[in-house]
Amino acid sequence: MNLTAALAEHILHSQPNTSAHAQAREGVRDFLAVSWPVLQGQVPDSGLPALRSLYHDGSVRSQALLLGYAGHALDYDDFHADFRGHPSVVILSALFAWQQYEPKSLNLFLDAYVTGVEMAGRLGLAVSQQHYALGHHNTATLGTLAAAAALARLLTLERDATATLLGIAATQASGLRAQFGSAVKPLHAGFAAERAVTAVQLTLAGIGGRQAGVIEAFLAASSSGQAQPETLLDNWGTPWRISTPGLEFKPFPTCAGTHSAAEAARMLRQRWLAAGKSLDMLLNQIVDITVAFPPGGDLAASISVPAHGIEARFSLEYVIAAMLIYGDLRLQDFAEGDLNHQIMPLAARVRRIPDERAPPDAINPALRFHDVTLALADGTTLHQRRTRQQSLAEGVNVNRKLQLALKDASPDLLAASALRSTAELQALGRAVLSAL
Repeated sequence: MNLTAALAEHILHSQPNTSAHAQAREGVRDFLAVSWPVLQGQVPDSGLPALRSLYHDGSVRSQALLLGYAGHALDYDDFHADFRGHPSVVILSALFAWQQYEPKSLNLFLDAYVTGVEMAGRLGLAVSQQHYALGHHNTATLGTLAAAAALARLLTLERDATATLLGIAATQASGLRAQFGSAVKPLHAGFAAERAVTAVQLTLAGIGGRQAGVIEAFLAASSSGQAQPETLLDNWGTPWRISTPGLEFKPFPTCAGTHSAAEAARMLRQRWLAAGKSLDMLLNQIVDITVAFPPGGDLAASISVPAHGIEARFSLEYVIAAMLIYGDLRLQDFAEGDLNHQIMPLAARVRRIPDERAPPDAINPALRFHDVTLALADGTTLHQRRTRQQSLAEGVNVNRKLQLALKDASPDLLAASALRSTAELQALGRAVLSAL
């Protein structure tokens, strides 16, 4: 059996366990928490109104695109280490759009979501770190295939149809990291969800496509000869990747590649204040800030001097300065529009110093760290190291995140997010899609 056919078999026979379903419910709640503020206009965002003017026909494709954009607009949605991208925003946007068109049971919906995340993680391993290093945006490229796999499971397609679907999705997959810091970056998630829906519709309409060799060609063309296709199939679902290594929920509305640096800065701030010293004294004494990390560890957080709030999400300098000043990364400082000019003077004192003694980040991003050092006017220094694993170990309270996002919404919406029944799934889907 060829690779695509074997992959189709794995997708269609996926039977996630109750633990994977529990993680899927948590993923849905996080998705609602990060998309609802954009859908309701609680934060500045000119992209969604512009897209609404173009994609206003209410079709499944248009709804998938709009929801994908809204879910990624704040860069606050979950991340998956194997995928090296944001799986849920693409997968759930496609699933919710199709669910309203052709309702399925809650268990089937959750099975499809878990299957999509499994596909996402395996694709990330199969294309290797080279895919991202070459300039591809995994959420856009691999996300198209992951969402297509999820839809195939939702619709319980036959093997040959699923193989055709995967080939159509693969031939459409695209998206460049060069768009980071612009509205096109979240639109990548929308494009990927739309393309997955389109691939299903083309397959169901009888459009013929090759059922063998396309996945292999995609891997070869997008990984500079470093593809590992065997990882697509080996030990499928043991354990489910939605559980291990699992979805990583974000504590801050910034690039995940900035988070351990932000936490190191917060720890320095807390230590200073705990000693009974004033914040003004600290900020006035800082003459230099350095941040060290493994070589290539700032590939995603590549913008040193942001021009606006969206670019600031990808700036280690701005993130560190914001955390030192406010003790948090506030949504308003990373929203569309002007920068916070109280942050910029301090951000200008931050210097990046890759630690050449550490293995390159591309070898194992799970080992990433940030060392933040403050040099003070009196000649003393303050230093804090924070690893990615330490950040992940603390976790994120998704329910609290959701409650804050839904503070002005109907209590029924928060109740439905528990996803205890198919009726609650339908209610949640109607609420989200009606906000488009």
